[in-house]
Order: sequence, then structure tokens, then C-alpha cells
Amino acid sequence: MAKITFNNKNNEFYTSLKFSVDAYFRDNNLEKTGDWRLFTKTIVLGAAMLLMYLTLMLLPVSVIPAILLCIGMGFTAACIGFSVMHDANHGSYSPNQKLNDALGLSANALGASSYFWKQKHNIIHHTYTNVDGIDDDIAKSPIIRQCESQKWVPAHKVQHLYLVPVYSLSSIFWIFVMDFTKYFTRKIYTTEAWKMSTKNHIIFWLTKLHYAITFIAIPMYVWGWQAWIIGFFVMNAAMGLTLSLVFQLAHVVENTEFENIALDESKHLETAWAEHQIRTTANFAMGNKVISWFVGGLNYQIEHHLFPRVSHVHYPAISKLVQEKCKQYGLPYNQYETFSSALASHFRVMKQLGERPVEVALETQQAA
Repeated sequence: MAKITFNNKNNEFYTSLKFSVDAYFRDNNLEKTGDWRLFTKTIVLGAAMLLMYLTLMLLPVSVIPAILLCIGMGFTAACIGFSVMHDANHGSYSPNQKLNDALGLSANALGASSYFWKQKHNIIHHTYTNVDGIDDDIAKSPIIRQCESQKWVPAHKVQHLYLVPVYSLSSIFWIFVMDFTKYFTRKIYTTEAWKMSTKNHIIFWLTKLHYAITFIAIPMYVWGWQAWIIGFFVMNAAMGLTLSLVFQLAHVVENTEFENIALDESKHLETAWAEHQIRTTANFAMGNKVISWFVGGLNYQIEHHLFPRVSHVHYPAISKLVQEKCKQYGLPYNQYETFSSALASHFRVMKQLGERPVEVALETQQAA
């Protein structure tokens, strides 16, 4: 596996920032983990998901309300992933690690493997953010091209037009393809996966069985296969689109940077890890409390990448400290005022990346 190293000797920015953030929690007598705001959100989202599911399974519902409920379930499932699963699997939900582990299994309740998520997201993505060749989050080629170092194919010319359907299928792909690929190959993109214990194997298969019963067998029995398949794809389209857009707006927008590393090479960056996170990450809609609530504070991705073990409920407060330190040390602080402006930026980038590179055009001319 290719490796990348950072020059953490030049770490004055992060040392100073961490001192300020630690002082904020100490002076305000606050835990870095979640508080009543996160606990309340967990109850609200969990109850909403259960209520919508039971309504569809137990009550006579006409077509339009049923479709709306499926959309609501997909969106709520994504929000549970953002707000509950994400914090829990980072260990930032509670000081109690057993509670974190238990709530981290909310990913499994929705059909995904929290075991593989922890390595894919917590370790690989958070260390090697936007590093082509290691970061699995930007390894979607040849379906879509997310950075200039990735191979271009003619279909990419219109990738900005087919992004929405691709993103809409992402949760289905995650549950039915990506997890199984990691399980059987024992690799997460180019990284060897952790060795699985007997318990891990059992949880993995129980997760898939639970999903098959809860979201396939029971709904199909209640609604019939034709109605089920429509509802299933509607729910997953809402879930996949919500998940994809929030995560894409964090790293694949204008001004965020990328690094490239070949699969058989190593690379040393003169920047420190914290500076790398600053340069490869962006925030959006920081002043919108409604969006912040639903996306679990992931519109504050800069703060999350710098302090992944701090709960998202604290990001608005510490963002002020991060901005001050970025200004002090001459570092960029990429942010978009609104969700729509970040979304427009993402689609502009994807359209630009879809254009045929100059070197490919020259090769085509020479071949002709």
C-alpha cells in the first residue's frame, strides 16, 4: 500500500488552536462529548423513523402519503447517520464508550457496517483526506471523476448531469455492494482491512439479515413486490442523495485541495496534518441552525476534521476559535454562506472535472 506522511514538526498552528479549544471547554466547564441537545435529537429522530415505518406497515395508507413517508424515512435515516451514528462511531457522543459502541450500531440498524465505516471514515478518510489513491471517499472512478489526477473517460463530459441519479443510488450501493466488497476482499480501496473477530463476522451477517427482513421481506409482504420496490427505491433515493450531497460539499468544491499518490509509491507532504485538513475541507451554511440540526453539524466539516472526538453540538462555538487561528497563521478557511452556493460550487467543479484534459486531447490528436 502506498503511504503518505506529513511534516508534523511544523505544527504550531494546531498546537495553538488545540490549546485555545481545550481552554474553551475547561473555562466553560463543558464535556467535549454530546449533551442534552444531542440526546434529545437522538430521541426525536429515532421516534420519527420508527413512527413512519410502523405507519407504513400497520395502517392503511394511500399512494401519495406512502411515497411521502418513504421520502421522510430516507431523509430521517440519513440524519440519524449524520447526528447519532457519526458522533457515536467517533467516540464523541458520550464519555461512556459502551454507549458510543451501542449507538454506533445505528449504522447497522440501517443496513450498513459500522465496523468497516470506522476504518474507512475515522482512520483513512480523516487522515488522508482528498488523497487520491488512498481516500476511499473520492474513489468513485470511472463512474465519476472527483479530482484531476483520476483517469478521464468520455462519459465524464456529462457527469454533472447524471450526478443526481448516481448519488440517489449510493445508499443501495453502500449496503449491497461496498460492504460486501470490503468483507470478501478484506480491503478498503488500497488499504488492508482490520482483521475481523468471530463477533465481527456475526454482527456483519446479522446486520444484512436484519435489513433483508425489516426493509425487504416485511414491506414486500405488506405491500406486495411492486409497491415495495417503488417505496424501497424512493426511500433510498432520499437517503442516498442526502448523504452524498452533505459529504460531497465538504471536500469536492472550489478551493479545496487534492493530493495524488500512485498505488506503489510513498509521498511526504511538507504541510502538517492539521494544515492538510484545513486545505482539503470546506464548511457551508454555518449560520443556518436548521441545516446544522439536520446534518449533525457536518456543515462545520473543518472543525470536525480538526477535532473528530468533539461532538458536533460544540462546532458553532469552536468555529470562531478556528477562524481566528487560521487568520493568525495565514491559512485559508473555506466556507460557503449557504447550502445552495456550496451545491452550485460542487456541480461547477464536477462539470469542470468532466471536461477532457489537455493531455488526453493531445494524445487523441497524435493518434489520429
